[in-house]
Amino acid sequence: MALLLLRDSLGVGGVGREVYVLYQLWYRQFAQGTFPVDDVTWQYPPGAGLVIMSPGVLPSLTYFQGFVALALLADAAITLALARADSDRVTHGAWVWVGGLPLLLHIPLARYDVQVTALAVLGLLALKSRSAAARRLGGVLGGVLAGVGALVKVWPVLTLIGTPRGRTTRDAWIAAATTVVALLGTLALLFSDSLGFLRQQGSRGIQIESLGGTALALARWTGSWPGTVEYRYGAFEYIGPYVSSVGRLALLLTVLAFVWLVLWRLRARSWSEATPLDAALAAVLLFTVTSRVISPQYMIWLLGLAAVCLTSRETVMRPVTLLLLPAAALSSLAYPVLYDEVVAASWPGVAVMVVRNGLLLAAALLAARRLWTSTVTVPA
Repeated sequence: MALLLLRDSLGVGGVGREVYVLYQLWYRQFAQGTFPVDDVTWQYPPGAGLVIMSPGVLPSLTYFQGFVALALLADAAITLALARADSDRVTHGAWVWVGGLPLLLHIPLARYDVQVTALAVLGLLALKSRSAAARRLGGVLGGVLAGVGALVKVWPVLTLIGTPRGRTTRDAWIAAATTVVALLGTLALLFSDSLGFLRQQGSRGIQIESLGGTALALARWTGSWPGTVEYRYGAFEYIGPYVSSVGRLALLLTVLAFVWLVLWRLRARSWSEATPLDAALAAVLLFTVTSRVISPQYMIWLLGLAAVCLTSRETVMRPVTLLLLPAAALSSLAYPVLYDEVVAASWPGVAVMVVRNGLLLAAALLAARRLWTSTVTVPA
């Protein structure tokens, strides 16, 4: 992976450009005490600034070298934590991570999603503690890590959706809320325009790699839709008739996914050691497939959560994991290998996206079904 990043010539190339151009530009702005102002590519919660600034703790390295080194360090932390959780040698969480991440080629080392995934993985493993005393401390620690993760990239807050009812849930959510408020207040005091990302996030359209984008690509390939592709907000998006309708449909499906998760939470009556892990993977999968954006780095989150699930013998997500591994390989085939074909909506690009997103949709529906049947419709 490191060698591929150093050469960075596979497919369309330039995977590392986001780090040594965009991230480094933001780093200089943070050094001046402000979040990126009027920058349409800044669409992240304020906690992301901490990750962008983190290479500064390694002054002996260039920004690019420091960023990659910290990504590798986060990868190592995840691997060691999963290996420790796999200590009974029956489960395979660490192997899913170690074998799954390289399927994404060098993308994980040139995005900050490995660092975010580390927060989610460590938080979930803390919630997995067996003894009562460890569970209480694990609830607080899991909540703190989920709160930090939520301020970096939002989705880690979903790791708390399956916390066991009672004290663990209260401790975790109170710790997460307290962490968010404290960290958000600190960043607002130290930097100006900390909430500016909300303007850019609300204006995003349908990215070509999303589920809705795949539907439009199929229509474009068959000649039944006259839309075009335009580079906006740091990604290629579809422009043309019905795009806004597809965007509203995606938002509606996201709301329905949230309603389903709340309903599951209320109806669930059987909790096992694996339930918080399985619920986190199912929740993130549902929000991923209903998103207007499904970038290849999103697969890093899903592989990390799948790996955590497989640290427990009681997980019901093994078949879901088997769908995510080929989906990860197809994601890197779509970008960077065949990205020109995906942008042009030619048959190879459309075929890759149909299969990749079909696997993700199947994984999301299967995860939701298995979570429901294992916790709600439990045999008498």
